[in-house]
Amino acid sequence: MTVKILAAGDHFVQAGLLADALRAEQDRMPGPLQIGELHLPWPIEPFGDVAEVHEASGTEEQLIEALQGVRICVTQMAPLTRRVLQACPDLELFAVGRGGPVNANLEAATEHGVAVTFAPGRNATATAEHTVALLLAALRRIPHTHRELARGIWRGDYYQYEEVGMELAGATVGLVGYGAIGHRVARILGGFGAHVLVHDPYLHGGADAAVESVSLDELLARSRVLSLHARLTAENRGMIGAAQIAAMPPGSVIVNCARGGLLDYDAVCDALDRGHLFAAAFDVFPEEPVPAGSRLLRTPGIVMTPHLAGASKQTAHQAAGICAAETARYLRGEPLAHCANPEALPGRGGAGEHR
Repeated sequence: MTVKILAAGDHFVQAGLLADALRAEQDRMPGPLQIGELHLPWPIEPFGDVAEVHEASGTEEQLIEALQGVRICVTQMAPLTRRVLQACPDLELFAVGRGGPVNANLEAATEHGVAVTFAPGRNATATAEHTVALLLAALRRIPHTHRELARGIWRGDYYQYEEVGMELAGATVGLVGYGAIGHRVARILGGFGAHVLVHDPYLHGGADAAVESVSLDELLARSRVLSLHARLTAENRGMIGAAQIAAMPPGSVIVNCARGGLLDYDAVCDALDRGHLFAAAFDVFPEEPVPAGSRLLRTPGIVMTPHLAGASKQTAHQAAGICAAETARYLRGEPLAHCANPEALPGRGGAGEHR
């Protein structure tokens, strides 16, 4: 019996990549596939809220029309809302090629018996490499001195002792969050010779020998560099504010490639203005795109990129491959590897790694 699948791609994880990944798994699936494609506008158009779900692209109407008669949807950004679920009774599996399925209403999906899977670690390497690149750029003032040199200004004054940055070798770096990305960042920093502290309340059994697991207070007091790698939750929103920044050693650096809601950006600007922080580097922001009047655009010592840390060709292929592998498991009747709502399909859900 032919299985109808919708590959709802965008300009990053393209519909064609999703379809190709499904075809590559077809020999491990029972029966033929009929793959339809839907093309969503992200990132040409920013993602946002769609009904009750977040960070989604496209409309409920688009998805409802494309999902008629479809059993499985593989996507990155399509909105799985209560209205979509009610209008698409044939849907059984919604595979999201992201680190967390924020664009899916898990409660409603469970009520409708639709399993939602996701793709943990799909962009871990890209984000880890970007984090360290931003850190180095901030420590050594690379973007700022490049701009100055392009204007014909030779900043030899930055060779003064009071103005120079520090090396990673021998530095203490604190990572808040020690999941797939945090692990990779720690490994890269270890190659530089940094001493890595980690704080992660979800870490069970202690950290590995390459890092030292400590409380958040101890991490802040000891770290010259703070890098955030936690998933945003109600409990940790705003976890790094003015008091936490003040607890760090003078001349420290903060890097955030996780989520803007973890950090008080005004407190960072204040600390930079008064010289407590040496620099900061951000790939994520409390509001995206960054508003034209934001302090972040005029505070010295900040290096920024527009939420690109996870953007690599490998990330797109890995997202498609993880979704396709989950689809094959589902059709073979096997447990799913990364199910966010295992209770939707008793006996079939899988481990459910979502955090």
